Amino acid sequence: MTDPKQPEVRPEPGAASAPHATSLSEPDAQAAVDQPEPFTELENLYAENAGLKDKLLRTLAEMENVRRRTEKEVADAKVYGVTALARDMLGFADNLARALANVPTDARAAADPQIAGFIDGMDVTARDFAQRLARHGVRKLEPQGQKFDPNLHEALFEIPDESVPTGTVLQVVEDGYSLGERCLRPARVGVSRGGPKA
Repeated sequence: MTDPKQPEVRPEPGAASAPHATSLSEPDAQAAVDQPEPFTELENLYAENAGLKDKLLRTLAEMENVRRRTEKEVADAKVYGVTALARDMLGFADNLARALANVPTDARAAADPQIAGFIDGMDVTARDFAQRLARHGVRKLEPQGQKFDPNLHEALFEIPDESVPTGTVLQVVEDGYSLGERCLRPARVGVSRGGPKA
């Protein structure tokens, strides 16, 4: 029984009992567990930042490589873009040189003025054509007396000669040409055999 002199203490509505006053509700407790610690989150951000920086540097390096490669391809196209045309024109230069080589010097001197003028005109045309090829980077190879180079020369036959080192170019059958740093057409040559080694 209660003492009629003491008032009865009743808990206020909505107030929690003392032992449970500081506990979290169940959804709040789960959210506190799911949230990462601040240091872990910061480490993750640092790692992500490093990864993005690495990707950026790799992309910049790749772009620089592409730029350099493109510049080289453009430069090569400017120099070597005339390769097919220049190779076709070499036949014309060869035929012109052969035609002039077949006119003996004494016949040229004894020819009447019209024929001599025609021969001189062909000679001027041949020189002019060679200069035009040279302006586009086509250069005539001069292998006579040089050591045989399979990158620039094509050996057709051997010439026995003990006075010069073996593998020396002694005769040029057909002129060779280069375009820039590349061989446009190898010189067709005869090389020495039987001499001392080069």
